[in-house]
Amino acid sequence: MYLLLLAVMTIFSNQQASAQNAAEARKVLDKTAAIVGRSGGASANFTMSSGKYGNTSGTIAIKGNKFHATTPQAVVWYNGKTQWSYMKKTDEVNISNPNEAQQMSMNPYKFITMYKSGYTLSMKNVGGNKEIHMVAQNKGRSIPELYITVNSSYLPTQIKMRQGSQWSTIKISNFKAKNLSDATFVFNAKDYPSAEMVDLR
Repeated sequence: MYLLLLAVMTIFSNQQASAQNAAEARKVLDKTAAIVGRSGGASANFTMSSGKYGNTSGTIAIKGNKFHATTPQAVVWYNGKTQWSYMKKTDEVNISNPNEAQQMSMNPYKFITMYKSGYTLSMKNVGGNKEIHMVAQNKGRSIPELYITVNSSYLPTQIKMRQGSQWSTIKISNFKAKNLSDATFVFNAKDYPSAEMVDLR
């Protein structure tokens, strides 16, 4: 009886510690989301290393769930629903409605809305940073697992996301608050008069 009681108390204690850790992780991400997701917008530099998407680097502007990214290979606009990807090599603009993982591949800040529902959170200290582990409760989700490294200023510096068995690592630097027009996130055909439009929706 004593051993059974001890086992129950240990399980309860572990569950309490896990719940407290998850609550702390959410608080950290809440602070990060408030900084990164400021209403006026922001910009940053990023590099990506990915078996699925390849390696690239570039700049990104964000405002809410909208983003505009520029890399050596492409320029991407996303207005919250439609994505336009201008491929420099082929002079084509691919128009699509991207899923969560496709958005994340070009917008490392996508996690600031993802963590709020459908993920189990845990956190540990790594050096002077916080590393938050997100695991999808629905295993069929396009991104079933992520690791987010947040520094002492509550800015994300690295994101690792898994799709299937493949991992992608995105490193983020030079975050700056900016006031951006909504037009920044919409493709303007006049700027690319020779581009062929390819509708993939």
